[in-house]
Amino acid sequence: MQSNEAFHQVSRSIKPGHRFFKGTSQSTKWYVKKTLSSSVVILLISLTVAYGHSTFPHFPDTVVVAKQHNSVTIPCNVKTKRPVTWRFTTDGEDEEVADNHDGFNLTVSDVDVPMLGEYSCWNGVEMLSSAYLRFEAVDEEYGSLHCRAKSYSCNFSCKWNHSDFTAVRLGLGHSCTDGEKSCTWINSTGRHSDGGLQFEITHSLDPCKEEKNKLEVTAEAINHYSYLKITKRFYLREIVQPDPPKRLSCQEMPGQNLKVNITPASSWSSPHSYFSLEHEIEYVYRDNGKTGHSTSADIPKGITKLRARSRDSLQEVKLWSKWSPWISTSTCISTIMS
Repeated sequence: MQSNEAFHQVSRSIKPGHRFFKGTSQSTKWYVKKTLSSSVVILLISLTVAYGHSTFPHFPDTVVVAKQHNSVTIPCNVKTKRPVTWRFTTDGEDEEVADNHDGFNLTVSDVDVPMLGEYSCWNGVEMLSSAYLRFEAVDEEYGSLHCRAKSYSCNFSCKWNHSDFTAVRLGLGHSCTDGEKSCTWINSTGRHSDGGLQFEITHSLDPCKEEKNKLEVTAEAINHYSYLKITKRFYLREIVQPDPPKRLSCQEMPGQNLKVNITPASSWSSPHSYFSLEHEIEYVYRDNGKTGHSTSADIPKGITKLRARSRDSLQEVKLWSKWSPWISTSTCISTIMS
């Protein structure tokens, strides 16, 4: 992402140990003030649970998101009759913000990389609340999140491919899109074979009824510099991609043909008469090594090996499964006899 590259370029220009509260030049000086009222509109995200490790000691309860060089207000979420003080923590270093005016809101102006970190409000030695300040990131390629359903059962899977973020979580429904407390966030179940984070999501759709409303999946991701939010909307039928066929068996027919029987994957919805699949068979000719394809169950006898793939036969969006492993013709014929 170009925006993340810019963040890293700025961070590399900062000298180690350089602080930005006092004694800095006007080009890098912090303009931090407290105010009881704010005209700045901020995006306040509750991030109570997430998967993955991070560069901070615990995943933040609250994140305040800002655009680079804009102003942002950070609220103290616990009110008290006594004055509060503010502290700033980053990379294990803690400092009191050099502004002692009373107030429950802290305004950070001209947000830049040195200002990213944890801001906490205090009543004496008691911390009342804290929030992490992060840049607002944009998923420029919109390719970080991919979802797939193996069938019309009550769950589907999503994969997160963006390696720049160290903590990611997913949620289903409007409550997650809107950042409501009622959202049930979902953690990753592990890593995909290609390194992406894998998520399993359960839904309550009836597979025998027509879908009227799209599913809404929201992903939230965070790293040391930025916060990213993505929402994808789709019908379940648009992401159905069966697993490869479970078994191929071949029957020798009179003449020059083989009849191929294809058993759907165990994960495919049943009854198969209702959830019908269409198949494509790929085979290799014995005499010249060329490949042929057929969407019919009848294929030539003079072949050395074959494989098949499947897709939903009724939907407009039809995603082919991966190919089944190659099997020899002799194995295919012996399978039907076993």
